[in-house]
Amino acid sequence: MNLRSTNPATDAVIESYEEMTAEAARAAVENADQAWRVWREVPFGERAARMKRAAAILRSRSEKYARLMALEMGKPVRQGRAEVEKCASVCDYYADNAERFLAPEPVRTDARKSFVAFRPLGVILAVMPWNFPFWQVFRFAAPALMAGNAGLLKHASNVCGSALAIEDVFTAAEFPRGLFKTLLIGSGSVGAIIAHPVVRAVTLTGSAPAGREVARRAGELLKKTVLELGGSDPYVILEDADLDQAAAICAESRLINAGQSCIAAKRFIVSGAKARAFTELLTEKMLSRKVGDPLNDETDVGPLARRDLRDEIHRQVTRSVALGAELLAGGAIPEGPGAFYPPTVLGGVKKGMPAYDEETFGPVAAVIAVRDEEEAIRVANDTSFGLGAAVFTRDIERGERIAATRLEAGACFVNTFVKSDPRLPFGGIKESGYGRELSVFGIREFVNIKTVSVA
Repeated sequence: MNLRSTNPATDAVIESYEEMTAEAARAAVENADQAWRVWREVPFGERAARMKRAAAILRSRSEKYARLMALEMGKPVRQGRAEVEKCASVCDYYADNAERFLAPEPVRTDARKSFVAFRPLGVILAVMPWNFPFWQVFRFAAPALMAGNAGLLKHASNVCGSALAIEDVFTAAEFPRGLFKTLLIGSGSVGAIIAHPVVRAVTLTGSAPAGREVARRAGELLKKTVLELGGSDPYVILEDADLDQAAAICAESRLINAGQSCIAAKRFIVSGAKARAFTELLTEKMLSRKVGDPLNDETDVGPLARRDLRDEIHRQVTRSVALGAELLAGGAIPEGPGAFYPPTVLGGVKKGMPAYDEETFGPVAAVIAVRDEEEAIRVANDTSFGLGAAVFTRDIERGERIAATRLEAGACFVNTFVKSDPRLPFGGIKESGYGRELSVFGIREFVNIKTVSVA
């Protein structure tokens, strides 16, 4: 069976890749195990030197990798360059901080000496999506490798070129042979990899159904999982917010990567009498963005990654309109090749509509008008997801209180859009998954937190 990469802007097949045989995949797993048994004893300073080298290689190949992402999944090249730089920054971050994060921690007990040690687990399988084809991988790989683990990557089948390019970064940075390996396999082969005795844990970024299946398979074998799943992020715009600023930030968050982000703004919940004014500003900002060829530096919004994804977002829009939502902009599939979809704004969105109830993975903004702060918070939390959320208000203390104590999400931001940062933990609650990536919490997900006590 072949895995194909197709240009979503033109529908042209870029390249076909032959899927690994079961025997080749098993050999890759076993090679990773052998590499880990040596790598776990390599001092942090030597690990950090290689990780710094990986960061330098990423920066030197930024243009090449941005173009690759544009061709494989439609990301505008300006956003692709930023993604590559973010990957380099996470490599630098863990190169600089891993030793401190994993230093033994002394604990006073009745024993002569007690401390907590942090030791690598072994081979970690990462199942990753196409929407941020480099960043999703590096935010796992940088901490996992710096902690002394090995990494196996099962990437989305439409970004095989990106998957192989990431493996090449670690090879060029002189990490041990086999320590990080891309497995060119289909989703049906993932279960066999999870079941291999030397695979100690699994991390997945993707949909809730995919997360449930991976968690089920790993759970049967008592293997740890970290899951970063979907989101239906609410952005609460209170009556005292700076509407022009809020609309600009909300439009930017909704349209990054053509809206194909778990933490993109999706539901805009406007409190008080400002709903009409905010909606007009948001529509204006959404329509000002240039849709087009992702290889063009002037493009703000490229195509969706695949035609079936474009068809799904259109179904959600048309169904919401049929149920009473007001189509204020966009909402029509353009003629011509590619998986393009216009920036779209829906007003009058209510519970029971796909735009309210489901994750909308595309450039579609759903505006929900509410009476006051209490109703805004109730609607914001009225979702099965819990990944990110934001609140906009001129009263910073009010915004901080709402973000810290009232919004049900793993990351809450005030007067700006939700984003990941290597210095901050990233992950969700409810159907958005469990566990954390990034920061000190992320690097400690895949280590043995070991008690050592000396009598």
